Amino acid sequence: MNSTNKTLYIPLYGKSLVSKKGSILSDPKAEEIWQKEQFPLKGKAKSKWLAYYMGMRAWVFDHWTNEELKAQPNAVVLHLGCGLDSRCLRVKEPCQRWYDLDMPQVAELRRRYYTESDRYHIIGCDVLDESWLHELPAADSAIVVMEGLSMYLPLPQLQDLFRRLEQKFPQLSLITDVYTTFGVRASAWKNPIQSVGASVCTGIDEPQLLNGETLRFDSRLCMTPEEKIRELQGFEQHFFRLMFAGKASDSIYRIYTYRKETLHG
Repeated sequence: MNSTNKTLYIPLYGKSLVSKKGSILSDPKAEEIWQKEQFPLKGKAKSKWLAYYMGMRAWVFDHWTNEELKAQPNAVVLHLGCGLDSRCLRVKEPCQRWYDLDMPQVAELRRRYYTESDRYHIIGCDVLDESWLHELPAADSAIVVMEGLSMYLPLPQLQDLFRRLEQKFPQLSLITDVYTTFGVRASAWKNPIQSVGASVCTGIDEPQLLNGETLRFDSRLCMTPEEKIRELQGFEQHFFRLMFAGKASDSIYRIYTYRKETLHG
Protein backbone atom coordinates (compact mmCIF):
# COMPACT_ATOMS: atom_id res chain seq x y z
CA MET A 1 0.00 0.00 0.00
CA ASN A 2 1.11 3.57 -0.58
CA SER A 3 1.20 6.13 2.24
CA THR A 4 -2.24 7.57 1.45
CA ASN A 5 -3.83 4.13 1.53
CA LYS A 6 -2.25 3.45 4.92
CA THR A 7 -4.20 6.34 6.44
CA LEU A 8 -7.21 3.98 6.51
CA TYR A 9 -5.76 2.44 9.68
CA ILE A 10 -6.14 5.69 11.63
CA PRO A 11 -9.98 5.85 11.51
CA LEU A 12 -10.12 2.06 11.79
CA TYR A 13 -8.23 2.21 15.08
CA GLY A 14 -10.34 5.15 16.29
CA LYS A 15 -13.65 3.45 15.57
CA SER A 16 -12.40 0.24 17.13
CA LEU A 17 -11.35 2.07 20.29
CA VAL A 18 -14.59 3.99 20.85
CA SER A 19 -16.65 0.91 20.03
CA LYS A 20 -14.69 -1.11 22.57
CA LYS A 21 -15.26 1.64 25.14
CA GLY A 22 -19.00 1.51 24.42
CA SER A 23 -19.39 5.17 23.51
CA ILE A 24 -19.93 7.39 20.45
CA LEU A 25 -20.11 4.60 17.84
CA SER A 26 -20.93 0.90 17.88
CA ASP A 27 -18.62 -0.82 15.41
CA PRO A 28 -17.87 -4.46 16.22
CA LYS A 29 -16.51 -4.99 12.70
CA ALA A 30 -13.84 -2.34 13.29
CA GLU A 31 -12.93 -4.09 16.54
CA GLU A 32 -12.63 -7.42 14.71
CA ILE A 33 -10.51 -6.05 11.85
CA TRP A 34 -8.23 -4.01 14.11
CA GLN A 35 -7.62 -7.04 16.30
CA LYS A 36 -6.44 -8.95 13.24
CA GLU A 37 -4.56 -6.19 11.43
CA GLN A 38 -2.74 -4.54 14.36
CA PHE A 39 -1.09 -1.98 12.07
CA PRO A 40 1.79 -0.23 13.92
CA LEU A 41 0.40 3.29 14.36
CA LYS A 42 2.55 5.80 16.22
CA GLY A 43 2.19 9.02 18.17
CA LYS A 44 -0.87 11.19 17.56
CA ALA A 45 -2.38 8.56 15.24
CA LYS A 46 -3.13 6.45 18.34
CA SER A 47 -4.36 9.37 20.45
CA LYS A 48 -7.64 8.71 22.25
CA TRP A 49 -8.69 12.27 21.40
CA LEU A 50 -8.28 11.56 17.68
CA ALA A 51 -10.17 8.30 18.19
CA TYR A 52 -13.08 10.23 19.70
CA TYR A 53 -12.95 12.61 16.75
CA MET A 54 -12.92 9.75 14.22
CA GLY A 55 -15.85 8.09 15.98
CA MET A 56 -17.91 11.28 15.96
CA ARG A 57 -17.14 11.98 12.31
CA ALA A 58 -18.21 8.45 11.35
CA TRP A 59 -21.44 8.81 13.34
CA VAL A 60 -22.30 12.06 11.50
CA PHE A 61 -21.71 10.41 8.12
CA ASP A 62 -23.76 7.36 9.16
CA HIS A 63 -26.66 9.49 10.38
CA TRP A 64 -26.73 11.54 7.18
CA THR A 65 -26.62 8.38 5.02
CA ASN A 66 -29.48 6.82 6.98
CA GLU A 67 -31.61 9.93 6.56
CA GLU A 68 -30.88 10.11 2.84
CA LEU A 69 -31.88 6.47 2.38
CA LYS A 70 -35.14 7.14 4.19
CA ALA A 71 -35.86 9.94 1.72
CA GLN A 72 -34.54 8.02 -1.32
CA PRO A 73 -35.19 4.30 -0.69
CA ASN A 74 -34.41 3.37 -4.29
CA ALA A 75 -31.04 5.15 -4.37
CA VAL A 76 -27.74 3.35 -4.81
CA VAL A 77 -25.02 4.17 -2.28
CA LEU A 78 -21.45 4.83 -3.42
CA HIS A 79 -18.87 4.91 -0.62
CA LEU A 80 -15.75 6.31 -2.28
CA GLY A 81 -12.41 5.79 -0.55
CA CYS A 82 -14.06 3.31 1.81
CA GLY A 83 -10.89 1.80 3.28
CA LEU A 84 -11.88 -0.90 5.77
CA ASP A 85 -14.86 1.07 7.08
CA SER A 86 -18.02 -0.87 7.99
CA ARG A 87 -20.59 1.78 7.10
CA CYS A 88 -22.32 -0.77 4.90
CA LEU A 89 -23.09 -2.64 8.15
CA ARG A 90 -23.64 0.31 10.49
CA VAL A 91 -26.25 2.02 8.29
CA LYS A 92 -29.48 0.22 9.13
CA GLU A 93 -31.82 1.73 6.54
CA PRO A 94 -32.39 -0.78 3.70
CA CYS A 95 -30.39 -0.22 0.52
CA GLN A 96 -30.96 -1.90 -2.83
CA ARG A 97 -27.35 -1.59 -4.04
CA TRP A 98 -24.25 -0.52 -2.14
CA TYR A 99 -20.83 -0.03 -3.74
CA ASP A 100 -17.64 0.33 -1.69
CA LEU A 101 -14.76 1.65 -3.78
CA ASP A 102 -11.06 2.02 -3.05
CA MET A 103 -7.69 1.39 -4.67
CA PRO A 104 -7.12 -2.21 -5.86
CA GLN A 105 -4.77 -3.11 -2.99
CA VAL A 106 -7.27 -1.80 -0.44
CA ALA A 107 -10.17 -3.58 -2.15
CA GLU A 108 -8.20 -6.83 -2.08
CA LEU A 109 -7.64 -6.42 1.66
CA ARG A 110 -11.27 -5.48 2.17
CA ARG A 111 -12.48 -8.73 0.59
CA ARG A 112 -10.86 -10.62 3.47
CA TYR A 113 -13.43 -9.12 5.81
CA TYR A 114 -16.51 -8.36 3.68
CA THR A 115 -18.50 -10.70 1.44
CA GLU A 116 -19.96 -9.42 -1.82
CA SER A 117 -23.56 -10.20 -2.77
CA ASP A 118 -26.27 -9.10 -5.19
CA ARG A 119 -26.78 -6.07 -2.98
CA TYR A 120 -23.21 -5.35 -1.88
CA HIS A 121 -20.22 -4.82 -4.19
CA ILE A 122 -16.54 -3.93 -3.77
CA ILE A 123 -14.81 -2.05 -6.59
CA GLY A 124 -11.01 -1.96 -6.73
CA CYS A 125 -10.16 1.15 -8.73
CA ASP A 126 -8.68 4.63 -8.51
CA VAL A 127 -11.64 6.95 -7.88
CA LEU A 128 -10.23 9.27 -10.56
CA ASP A 129 -10.35 6.53 -13.20
CA GLU A 130 -13.41 7.35 -15.31
CA SER A 131 -14.11 3.73 -16.29
CA TRP A 132 -15.66 2.51 -13.00
CA LEU A 133 -18.44 5.08 -13.08
CA HIS A 134 -19.33 4.31 -16.71
CA GLU A 135 -19.54 0.60 -15.88
CA LEU A 136 -22.03 1.02 -13.02
CA PRO A 137 -25.61 0.01 -13.85
CA ALA A 138 -27.96 2.89 -14.50
CA ALA A 139 -29.74 4.35 -11.49
CA ASP A 140 -32.12 7.27 -11.11
CA SER A 141 -30.74 8.29 -7.73
CA ALA A 142 -27.43 8.00 -5.88
CA ILE A 143 -26.13 8.79 -2.41
CA VAL A 144 -22.38 9.42 -2.47
CA VAL A 145 -20.26 9.22 0.68
CA MET A 146 -16.70 10.60 0.62
CA GLU A 147 -15.11 10.44 4.06
CA GLY A 148 -11.39 11.12 4.38
CA LEU A 149 -10.85 11.39 0.63
CA SER A 150 -11.23 14.92 -0.75
CA MET A 151 -8.10 16.30 0.90
CA TYR A 152 -5.87 13.86 -1.00
CA LEU A 153 -7.19 14.87 -4.44
CA PRO A 154 -5.97 18.01 -6.25
CA LEU A 155 -8.84 20.49 -6.56
CA PRO A 156 -9.25 20.25 -10.39
CA GLN A 157 -9.49 16.45 -10.15
CA LEU A 158 -11.95 16.69 -7.27
CA GLN A 159 -14.10 19.12 -9.25
CA ASP A 160 -13.98 16.78 -12.25
CA LEU A 161 -15.10 13.85 -10.08
CA PHE A 162 -18.08 15.89 -8.87
CA ARG A 163 -18.97 16.76 -12.48
CA ARG A 164 -18.86 13.11 -13.56
CA LEU A 165 -21.10 12.07 -10.67
CA GLU A 166 -23.48 14.89 -11.53
CA GLN A 167 -23.68 13.74 -15.15
CA LYS A 168 -24.18 10.08 -14.21
CA PHE A 169 -27.19 10.36 -11.90
CA PRO A 170 -30.46 12.29 -12.46
CA GLN A 171 -30.80 12.69 -8.67
CA LEU A 172 -27.75 12.95 -6.43
CA SER A 173 -26.88 13.76 -2.83
CA LEU A 174 -23.28 13.81 -1.63
CA ILE A 175 -21.41 14.25 1.63
CA THR A 176 -17.70 14.99 1.99
CA ASP A 177 -15.33 16.16 4.67
CA VAL A 178 -12.72 18.76 3.71
CA TYR A 179 -9.71 20.46 5.16
CA THR A 180 -9.74 24.25 5.16
CA THR A 181 -6.80 26.06 3.58
CA PHE A 182 -5.59 26.83 7.10
CA GLY A 183 -5.95 23.14 7.92
CA VAL A 184 -3.70 22.20 4.99
CA ARG A 185 -1.03 24.65 6.16
CA ALA A 186 -1.28 23.45 9.74
CA SER A 187 -1.08 19.81 8.68
CA ALA A 188 2.40 20.40 7.30
CA TRP A 189 3.74 20.39 10.87
CA LYS A 190 1.03 18.75 12.96
CA ASN A 191 -1.06 15.95 11.47
CA PRO A 192 -1.41 12.31 12.59
CA ILE A 193 -1.34 11.10 8.97
CA GLN A 194 2.34 11.99 8.86
CA SER A 195 2.94 8.89 10.98
CA VAL A 196 2.18 6.78 7.87
CA GLY A 197 4.00 9.12 5.50
CA ALA A 198 0.93 10.83 4.02
CA SER A 199 0.17 14.49 3.44
CA VAL A 200 -2.86 16.49 2.33
CA CYS A 201 -2.93 18.72 -0.73
CA THR A 202 -6.36 20.39 -0.95
CA GLY A 203 -8.17 22.77 1.37
CA ILE A 204 -11.61 24.23 0.67
CA ASP A 205 -13.01 27.20 2.55
CA GLU A 206 -15.84 27.98 0.15
CA PRO A 207 -18.04 24.92 -0.48
CA GLN A 208 -19.35 26.46 -3.70
CA LEU A 209 -15.96 25.64 -5.28
CA LEU A 210 -17.35 22.13 -5.82
CA ASN A 211 -20.68 23.25 -7.31
CA GLY A 212 -21.59 22.00 -10.76
CA GLU A 213 -24.36 23.05 -13.11
CA THR A 214 -27.04 21.29 -11.08
CA LEU A 215 -25.11 19.83 -8.12
CA ARG A 216 -25.01 22.57 -5.51
CA PHE A 217 -23.80 23.05 -1.96
CA ASP A 218 -26.63 22.12 0.40
CA SER A 219 -25.49 22.31 4.03
CA ARG A 220 -22.60 22.28 6.47
CA LEU A 221 -22.74 19.67 9.23
CA CYS A 222 -21.18 19.76 12.67
CA MET A 223 -18.22 17.39 12.92
CA THR A 224 -18.55 17.02 16.70
CA PRO A 225 -22.24 16.88 17.73
CA GLU A 226 -22.92 17.89 21.31
CA GLU A 227 -24.95 14.73 21.91
CA LYS A 228 -21.84 12.67 21.13
CA ILE A 229 -19.52 14.85 23.22
CA ARG A 230 -21.83 14.22 26.19
CA GLU A 231 -21.06 10.51 25.92
CA LEU A 232 -17.52 11.23 27.09
CA GLN A 233 -16.93 11.13 30.81
CA GLY A 234 -15.85 13.84 33.27
CA PHE A 235 -12.68 15.71 32.36
CA GLU A 236 -12.53 14.12 28.90
CA GLN A 237 -15.85 15.70 27.96
CA HIS A 238 -14.76 19.19 29.00
CA PHE A 239 -11.29 18.90 27.46
CA PHE A 240 -12.61 17.57 24.16
CA ARG A 241 -15.20 20.33 23.93
CA LEU A 242 -12.50 22.95 24.60
CA MET A 243 -9.76 21.62 22.34
CA PHE A 244 -11.45 19.69 19.53
CA ALA A 245 -14.95 21.06 19.03
CA GLY A 246 -16.48 24.37 17.99
CA LYS A 247 -14.17 26.98 16.48
CA ALA A 248 -11.06 24.87 17.08
CA SER A 249 -12.41 22.12 14.83
CA ASP A 250 -14.13 24.42 12.36
CA SER A 251 -10.92 26.30 11.52
CA ILE A 252 -9.32 23.07 10.27
CA TYR A 253 -11.95 20.57 9.22
CA ARG A 254 -15.52 20.71 7.89
CA ILE A 255 -18.30 18.53 6.49
CA TYR A 256 -20.20 19.75 3.43
CA THR A 257 -23.23 18.20 1.75
CA TYR A 258 -24.36 18.70 -1.85
CA ARG A 259 -27.59 18.05 -3.70
CA LYS A 260 -28.38 17.95 -7.37
CA GLU A 261 -30.92 20.57 -8.34
CA THR A 262 -33.06 20.96 -11.45
CA LEU A 263 -32.27 23.93 -13.62
CA HIS A 264 -35.18 26.28 -14.26
CA GLY A 265 -35.66 28.58 -17.18
